[in-house]
Amino acid sequence: MRKILVFPLSLAVALTLGACGDGGTGPGDGGGGGGGGGGGGGGRVIVADPPFGAVIQEIFNRRGCASGSCHGSSISAGLDLRSGSSHANLVNVQANQVATDRVIPGNANGSYLIVKVEGRQTVGQRMPIGGAALDNIDLTNLKNWINQGAKNN
Repeated sequence: MRKILVFPLSLAVALTLGACGDGGTGPGDGGGGGGGGGGGGGGRVIVADPPFGAVIQEIFNRRGCASGSCHGSSISAGLDLRSGSSHANLVNVQANQVATDRVIPGNANGSYLIVKVEGRQTVGQRMPIGGAALDNIDLTNLKNWINQGAKNN
């Protein structure tokens, strides 16, 4: 199973890095329904135990969460999601807005990161602000990563 996922994940990362920009929502998340248009997005798949660097950090980068005024250089809400900093700022770290951890390993639904991206928060706005909600692939991969222990791999 892992061998089958290596090529699509590598392709997705390569395509994403080639299309990086400072924009907010990023490619691959517009629309939401039907088969998507021409190429590029086909490498994104749901992974049972997604690696942090190749899948989770890629979501933060592609969606613009780790750049600019969001959780990049200006570090909104004290949360730096840039590569090399994001894991340490998420896992077992209390959120600024509520008395719960941003990511609770093994408990996706109790993790504030999931509460925010699903729009279930009682304070603030759904993340990403101003962007489309995460699609099923990204949301499921985030939940799977947390439920599998939120490893830094």
